[in-house]
Amino acid sequence: MRILGLDVGDRTIGVALSDPLGFTAQGITTIRRKTEQIDIEELKKICEEYGVEKIVSGLPKNMNGTLGPQSEKVVAFCDKLKEALNLEIIMWDERLTTVAAHRVMLEADLSRSKRKKLVDKVAATYILQGYLDSI
Repeated sequence: MRILGLDVGDRTIGVALSDPLGFTAQGITTIRRKTEQIDIEELKKICEEYGVEKIVSGLPKNMNGTLGPQSEKVVAFCDKLKEALNLEIIMWDERLTTVAAHRVMLEADLSRSKRKKLVDKVAATYILQGYLDSI
């Protein structure tokens, strides 16, 4: 069973995918957001290509655990995605995943421009791996 991990932002969507057994997460792409419909179509293609059965989306909570305006945007997008794909979507606390992604890339000595291109995909990998580890 393949699980898709998403880091949904205003400009990009980081995408990660589990291995068939659900042990590890690998970043696969970063989608540049265009329109909601186009974004959903791109995700639909990925889900069909890999036989995805479940989606885990990062939920951007405030540090005190409350939900802010960005959380509301992500939940609204995921609701539309769930309707379009008819797949279960699990919301996963994504606090500090982007910070962790930046830290790993800094330790790998990646340039700022490379980090900017990869950060959403790496954050999606952290989100999905956190979920996989919990099950």
